[in-house]
Amino acid sequence: MSEPCIVALGGGGFAGEEGGLRRFILELSGVERPRVCYLPTAGGDAAEWIELVRERVAGMAELSVLTLFHREVSDIAELLLSQDVIYVGGGNTANMLAIWRLHGVDRALLAAWEAGVVMSGMSAGGICWFEGFTTDSFGPVLRPVRDGLGALGGSFVPHYHLEEQRRPLFHRLVAQGALPAGYGVDDGVALVFHDTELAEVVTSSPDAGAYRVTAVDGEAREERLPARELPAAR
Repeated sequence: MSEPCIVALGGGGFAGEEGGLRRFILELSGVERPRVCYLPTAGGDAAEWIELVRERVAGMAELSVLTLFHREVSDIAELLLSQDVIYVGGGNTANMLAIWRLHGVDRALLAAWEAGVVMSGMSAGGICWFEGFTTDSFGPVLRPVRDGLGALGGSFVPHYHLEEQRRPLFHRLVAQGALPAGYGVDDGVALVFHDTELAEVVTSSPDAGAYRVTAVDGEAREERLPARELPAAR
C-alpha cells in the first residue's frame, strides 16, 4: 500500500492552462495513465467545470466524475477506492462538506486516502482536508470554520494574496486562537503532505508562495516556506 498523500492547492493549478501542477499530481500516482476521479460538488456539479477538467486530462488519465446533485453511483466507497488520484474542485466549501456527509463521501475519501490514493484539490478542494479554514461560503465577508475533514491538523487559507481579506483575517484568527496555526497558500502553489507531514511546497509561479502562520505571544508570526518551482507543461 502506498503512503497516504494529499496535495492541497491554494487555487488554479490542476484545471488551469499551465499544466505543471496537473502533471505533478498525476505523476505522484506512479501510474502512466492514472485513473482520476473529479469531485465537482463545491461548484454545484457544474457541467462547464466537468468539461474543462475532462479537456485538461484528455490523453493523460482515465477520468471519472462523482456527481451528487444527480447521483449515478451507488457505491461511492468502491468508486473512490478504485482510483489512483482524486481531485476536488473549488466552490462553496460549507455546502460541499454538508453534502459529502449526507452521502457518506467524507468517510469514503478518508478511507481512500488511508489506502494510498493520491488526494488533491484547489481552494475548497485544498481546504477540506484540514481542521479549520476561512471561507466565503456564507457571503462576501470571510468567516472562520473548524469543521474540515481533519485528515491534516491545523488550518488552510487559499488565495492568500489574491483576495485582500484573506491574509489579515488569518493573522488575526490565529493570533486570537480562533483558528489553529496553519498555512496561507497563493494560487499556483501546492502543499504536498506524505501521511500527515508536510514533505514539500511546489509552485508553477516563482512569484507565488506558501506561508506558515503561527501564534507567538498573542501575535501572528508568518514564515515563507521554501518552494520548488515545477517545469512548465501544457
